[in-house]
Amino acid sequence: MQSNTRIHSDPYLTEDHFDRIPDPLVLLIFNKVADVRSLGRCSAVSKRFNSLVPLVHDVYVRIDRVVTVDGDPDEPLNLSSPKPRNLLSHLLKLMLFTILKPFHHLQNPSGGNKSLLPQLSHHSPAQVLKNFTHIHNLRIELPAGDVGTEDGILLKWKAEFGSTLQNCVILGGTWMDRKPASSNQEQSAEDNGSIPESFYTNGGLKLRVVWTISSLIAASTRHYLLRQIIKDHPTLRSLVLTDADGQGTLTMGVEQLREFREKPLAASASSNRTQVPASNMKLRYAPYLELPEGMGMQGATLVAIKPAGEGSSGNSSSRKEVEAFISGAFDGPFKAAVKALVKRRTYLLEMNGF
Repeated sequence: MQSNTRIHSDPYLTEDHFDRIPDPLVLLIFNKVADVRSLGRCSAVSKRFNSLVPLVHDVYVRIDRVVTVDGDPDEPLNLSSPKPRNLLSHLLKLMLFTILKPFHHLQNPSGGNKSLLPQLSHHSPAQVLKNFTHIHNLRIELPAGDVGTEDGILLKWKAEFGSTLQNCVILGGTWMDRKPASSNQEQSAEDNGSIPESFYTNGGLKLRVVWTISSLIAASTRHYLLRQIIKDHPTLRSLVLTDADGQGTLTMGVEQLREFREKPLAASASSNRTQVPASNMKLRYAPYLELPEGMGMQGATLVAIKPAGEGSSGNSSSRKEVEAFISGAFDGPFKAAVKALVKRRTYLLEMNGF
């Protein structure tokens, strides 16, 4: 006699318990993921995920390569290669003396040529982001820093933009190394807080000017590339454009994004970048800085840049905001370098818009 017993599956075991997680919690997880490639894979898992991924607030986009505008899109331009670096450096040297008008005993050289900077672009993330409708915080990372430097040169910058430049801080040094056990006692004894005469005669000032203009061009070019993204995403509250080398960072907050949308962007006549306004610069220099963890920075230079006319009224709140921007621009030993340099003697320079 055959048994009439039947085996039934337990509905509790066959139920997909992930479906019981509420959508807000799933979105919270997706916001922690952030990476646009990973989010794309998540959207292919199910119809539910596909409908939730476009609603995330935090998105991170990593760009793999940069190409020339008129070049072959299949051939990446490696900004870390010697050729582009030397070309940019050469062109900057041609134009730098027509831009700067140093004072406070700094010389004002004459002559120079107009910039013929190479036009650079990258695979725009605008298409990648077009399906995201609720982005609040966007971080984009380029494959490398834009400014070419010689081996052993440290250069970092951070810029804040609205419709144009609002603040920029640049930190540079001829090299960064482990401080020798004997230390540079003779050099420290000669350091009275002033820039030494050799700084003007051995090309030190010229090099810092090249760093400054290079960083401003890199920042203004990045800013120009963000136009379509800001237009397509009115929900944006924070936008950061940085690079894998950690060389430069452009930031825009709520107020800056609002200004960008309300005021027309002034493009440079010579290239696809935002025009840099006439600015005031404060330069601080130290022949040698002793940093935490036994590190040392030689030829340490800090340049703080602010558009001319802004903050000239001496408003204390505005001054505090600028000081906070400068002190918080970098992390780790670089933060310590900034803290030490802001205590040094300040040298003022003026720069024409370009």
